[in-house]
Amino acid sequence: MIDPPGPVLAKAALRARLLARRQGRSAEERGAAARAVAATLVDGLRGVRRLAAFVPDDTEPGHGLLPTALARAGLQVLLPVVPPVGRDLDWAEDTGRLVPGRFGLLEPVGPRLGPDALGTVEVVVLPALAVDRSGLRLGRGGGYYDTALVRARPDAVLVALLFDDERVDELPAEAHDRPVTAVVTPSGGWAELSGRRR
Repeated sequence: MIDPPGPVLAKAALRARLLARRQGRSAEERGAAARAVAATLVDGLRGVRRLAAFVPDDTEPGHGLLPTALARAGLQVLLPVVPPVGRDLDWAEDTGRLVPGRFGLLEPVGPRLGPDALGTVEVVVLPALAVDRSGLRLGRGGGYYDTALVRARPDAVLVALLFDDERVDELPAEAHDRPVTAVVTPSGGWAELSGRRR
């Protein structure tokens, strides 16, 4: 099924606005958001043993703190590896050593576990530019997580990290969109969206 161009164009316009707003945030705001999001996420993951997360870039909530905070909490963390071609994210265990990969994104060194490794985790922590009240997530548009989430367990908890003003009433939807379970924001903490509980 091919989605009509309406949602695609609407998402692109919204993405551009949200990315520009993120670029305009001060270093102080980003730092405070990183500390709050990392602390809330670690607290909300009590009882979880294995999860997938990501390494936030300097505009994303959690930048500079996320993988380290999760590792310090004793969690086994898988981090994404963007493939040289295609959109199937590979995964590797976080050992604390990160190197620049495709698009300059930091990724773990060490053995690659393959795309199906995502199906072995209890929780997937996702990057997002916005999430609406029904749990629909707006990513950056590359399609990597849309492709990856097909391999996630049906009962996996999907958690998106956002700044406070990135929770919105409604987002344009496409057939492949999978709603997240919860969002974590600096001021709002952990908020369940789908009614599913861990």
